Amino acid sequence: MRALVTGGTGCVGANLVAALTARGITARVLRRESASLAALAGLTYETVVGDLFAGQEALAAAMAGCDWVFHVAAATQYWRLKRTDWLYRVNVAGTRNMLAAALRAGIKRFIFTSSVGALGLSEPGKLLDETSQFNLKARQFPYGHSKHLAEIEVRRAIDAGLAAVIVNPTIIIGPRDVNKLGGSLIFEALKGRLRFSPPGGANFVAVEDVVAGHLAAAERGEVGERYILAGQNLYYHAAASIVCTVVGRPPPSIVIPERMLPFIAAGTTAARAILGNRVPVNATQVRLSTETIFVDGRKAIQQLSLPQTPFKTAIEQAYHWYKQNSYLL
Repeated sequence: MRALVTGGTGCVGANLVAALTARGITARVLRRESASLAALAGLTYETVVGDLFAGQEALAAAMAGCDWVFHVAAATQYWRLKRTDWLYRVNVAGTRNMLAAALRAGIKRFIFTSSVGALGLSEPGKLLDETSQFNLKARQFPYGHSKHLAEIEVRRAIDAGLAAVIVNPTIIIGPRDVNKLGGSLIFEALKGRLRFSPPGGANFVAVEDVVAGHLAAAERGEVGERYILAGQNLYYHAAASIVCTVVGRPPPSIVIPERMLPFIAAGTTAARAILGNRVPVNATQVRLSTETIFVDGRKAIQQLSLPQTPFKTAIEQAYHWYKQNSYLL
């Protein structure tokens, strides 16, 4: 059995390659020629050089002989982009290209890695679940909007006959996060930048659980369904305290008042205009940090037997991997 993985050079994709191989399934990675292979270090896999815009024929050829396709690739580092065009090109048009190729190649199961960001914000006192719909303006959260539009493309492909399932991970923590996405918490803590925390909260999930959810979705997920791949709901203050404890730094002592966040967001924009990505967040993240984005992950737990690794364990695993692979020097 063989599976194509896009985004294999990222955290989820690399861990998925490892899990597929452990199950005796051959993993084929579609990657750009210039892509770093650091996340895939030590793993066995086939490789196809190309990208999401190689053309339908080339993408279908990359899928030849594959039973499953895991479309993990996405523009996720939205706070590091100067413009949002790339988000929509990769996340929407790129997904559309992959879906068309999968239909052409006769793929048996297509797993689309969306995001909890595609679900928008929950109403006060309620949890986001699989019935939630994106309810923000595009400019308020371009990344979430782009994933929402990508899900619409997936549903069109399902109507055309593709056996596709959507999974919506929350904030992912774990090994092989070479781009320091969820892992940025560890590096910010080590630099002493988690002394203050915003007032909101989010859900955090271990990458090993996200991978288990992808595999279960391929094996027994219901076509046309979406599954939130979630772990623990935590206020940012609690999450930062756990991270600081793991890395041996003082926990945050102050929760920033919500009324201060608009001023901080404006200051962040000004600072990024001068310092660029040396400022680790953008104004969108600052504004959203006032929200409590908690989710109900019971559907995936019940239907996909999604594991529930504690947040602290996920942080410890990521921290150990960074240390073992000399990222903390």
